[in-house]
Amino acid sequence: MFEPSTKILDHIVHLTPPGTVELASQQFRDLGFNVIPGGTHTGGLTANALVVLATGSYLELISFTHPASHYPPSSPDRRKRDSNPWSHKHPGWIDYAFLGASDPDVSIAHIINERARLDGSGVKYDPEVDGGRVREDGKTLKWVITAPSEEQRRGSLPFFCGDVTPREWRVSIRGVEDAPLDYSRRRVPIDPPSNSKHPSGVLGIAHVRILVVAESLDAQSAQLTSVVGDPPVGHSLSGYTWSLETPHSGLEALKPRLILSAPVDEEEETYLAERGPGVYEVAFWVGPEGKERTSATPYGKIVWRVKAT
Repeated sequence: MFEPSTKILDHIVHLTPPGTVELASQQFRDLGFNVIPGGTHTGGLTANALVVLATGSYLELISFTHPASHYPPSSPDRRKRDSNPWSHKHPGWIDYAFLGASDPDVSIAHIINERARLDGSGVKYDPEVDGGRVREDGKTLKWVITAPSEEQRRGSLPFFCGDVTPREWRVSIRGVEDAPLDYSRRRVPIDPPSNSKHPSGVLGIAHVRILVVAESLDAQSAQLTSVVGDPPVGHSLSGYTWSLETPHSGLEALKPRLILSAPVDEEEETYLAERGPGVYEVAFWVGPEGKERTSATPYGKIVWRVKAT
């Protein structure tokens, strides 16, 4: 039986305080990203905006619509909000998703759990659950979520999003040519204009870096290997690296990396102690006209890497 890839980087989640999707959108625009409206998720607890990239991956800028105190204690809505896996997360990069299966007969959870049984990594994913949201134009999107089991660390392990409705409804990318090395021709003028062209020159995600305590590196690496389906392509005393894929498979030159590492300085030690393991930084490819640097959202670290022709 055909086994789908479990290493396609779908999107990265950035959380801001309740009711701040518009503010976060402007903050990302100020960083040089083209931000497009998203919508409200099913149940009304969260809303989002999107930053779509030429590779088919995207950033999800998300916030809860209201603080927890908005809902009466012990009410159904309060219980739903408190049980959301992101309800107690600090603002910033909080999670990342790989692309799940669109075939309802294929279970990503079963595939990963069977790998884990064979290799003894101990990772476990729960069966798929339904999800969705309503776009601003009223179109209803549906998908299934495959997430690590409750006892696993959400955010250091990815969840999976598998589309029931067409993926292009969820993340429509306009104006991209399949010319991975010719950056001057990658985005062509169209009407309506490209939504994946960014003032900063961002082309795609270069890496997602996961920060964990040094003592858990080897165990976490084994679990991520079960999830990705491939061993790391790099290993050092400070961490492990995997090569990922993107939804637009033609852009081979812009493949992202998943980096698992321990803190390397006091700032990272403090970050990990305050927030726990999870996504620490996201790096983006920019074209040859770009500049290598680091910057930040108000809550998360960004690295800019130049992709030479």
